[in-house]
Amino acid sequence: MNKERVFSGIQPSGSITIGNYIGALSNFKEFQDDFDCLYCIVDMHSLSNEQKPSELRKNTLDLLALYLAAGLNPEKSTVFIQSHVPAHAELQWVLNSVVSVGHLERMTQYKDKAQKQSGSIPATLLNYPILMAADILLYQAKYVPVGEDQKQHIEITRDIAERFNYRYSDTFVLPEIILSKSGKRIMSLQDPTVKMSKSDENPNGSIRLLDSPDDVRRKLKRAVTDSLGNFDYNDEQLGLKNLIDIYSAFTKETVEDIVNFYKDLGYGRFKSDLGEIIAEEVRDIQVEYNNYISDKAQLEKIYREGAEKASYMAEKTLRKVYKKVGFVAR
Repeated sequence: MNKERVFSGIQPSGSITIGNYIGALSNFKEFQDDFDCLYCIVDMHSLSNEQKPSELRKNTLDLLALYLAAGLNPEKSTVFIQSHVPAHAELQWVLNSVVSVGHLERMTQYKDKAQKQSGSIPATLLNYPILMAADILLYQAKYVPVGEDQKQHIEITRDIAERFNYRYSDTFVLPEIILSKSGKRIMSLQDPTVKMSKSDENPNGSIRLLDSPDDVRRKLKRAVTDSLGNFDYNDEQLGLKNLIDIYSAFTKETVEDIVNFYKDLGYGRFKSDLGEIIAEEVRDIQVEYNNYISDKAQLEKIYREGAEKASYMAEKTLRKVYKKVGFVAR
């Protein structure tokens, strides 16, 4: 029986944080038995910001090893590198024809990132949503696991698919969102009003999956809370609220149970316990990561086989698209 398809990807633009892990990576393996899953390392998306080539190559292989360390099984899921499947860029070019510049300029993420750019804004930043749409539509994915901040990108993907289908007849499946089970955005440990980011210039703002256990504990101790001294979960105590969300995501305990347990124990005990919980989990992931990253031949075999499987699926869609728009068959 054919399984419905899931597609997701992460940029190799920096070291993966626990925010990426909670919001995406930890959920990937849960879909493997019930869905036909494609998990991509979206290295082409990374060019929306300037990258050092050597770092991009290293980050790409690191991320592949972390995918596997977190439980992805190449025999169950198609795991591949985006740039190894040229159909992504080819479909993006076609989809450019059904999207207006005005629509792209209204995207929240574009406006936020464009404001932070010094000098000229790269076209890759503007066209980012079209490439993301191509990633998803190329594989006729029914579901896309994303965080709250990516909902607008799935909405524009559906809009692009609907426009193409209307103009050229039914071609693409309209994807649906699967929100992270935690349902929470993980925020910076130093500024709980902004999302935890791989590119945070403050090293204490994020915990990375490859941080040492000592670094994890140290960053948790320095994490921003407040001066109220009242252990509670509310929008007036954003730092504490964020830490409680992280605790809940790692332990699966409810917010209510966490608050009830620590309300008389204080911030110090809570941070200490949370540091141990995270340190233990990242330690287990790092053991598996080290096994994979030390075997470059195995990694190459996995990403080559993944690209072959992905290319087979992608070319089927691309041939259909090319025929619909009137290109002469090769």
